[in-house]
Amino acid sequence: MLPYLVMIPAGYLLGALPFGLLLGRLFKGVDVREYGSGKTGMTNVMRTAGVPAALLSLALDMGKAVLGVALARYFFDSPGVDAAVAIAVLVGHNWSVFIGFRGGRGTAPGWAGLIILSPWAGLVATLVGLPTVALSRYVSLGSILGTLSGVLTLALLIALGRAPVEYLAYVIFGAALVIGLHKDNIQRLISGQERKLGQPAIPTDG
Repeated sequence: MLPYLVMIPAGYLLGALPFGLLLGRLFKGVDVREYGSGKTGMTNVMRTAGVPAALLSLALDMGKAVLGVALARYFFDSPGVDAAVAIAVLVGHNWSVFIGFRGGRGTAPGWAGLIILSPWAGLVATLVGLPTVALSRYVSLGSILGTLSGVLTLALLIALGRAPVEYLAYVIFGAALVIGLHKDNIQRLISGQERKLGQPAIPTDG
């Protein structure tokens, strides 16, 4: 129980570091929450602060999940703790205590969580997600399909005994968190109103 009590809060606080917001202010002097989707993830950072800021935001947000799980493995070496920390990082990223419980949609830390928990699942997510973005120019569609393919691959590996059964928590909760926060994107994709990669952000109504 102690490993969970220590690492889950640590994972949440690590995930809550609002790199996208900080980079928007650093590169362009803007609050990314006031533009586009109002999220602090890579896509909205790209639309408001440019490609260099977005790539750095992606790397840092992915790094949060990698660091969190790496620390859990170093100190406790428990698959259950690994999965719990990966989920905690996602929750922190999406609902950061530092910025009024706002944040991103979890794609970057979710992707990195898959990679460090199961490189094969992470590879599948990458091979599905990145080409989808490149061909469709819809980041949200790539994020959703990459997430689904990655977690389904991890679930298959668990069923085959090639990954710890404790990772099933990440399959269920991680996918629910990432895809659930893309609900509005899904609606816009269906209606044909989703913004494509490269289109600038516009000020939010709020």
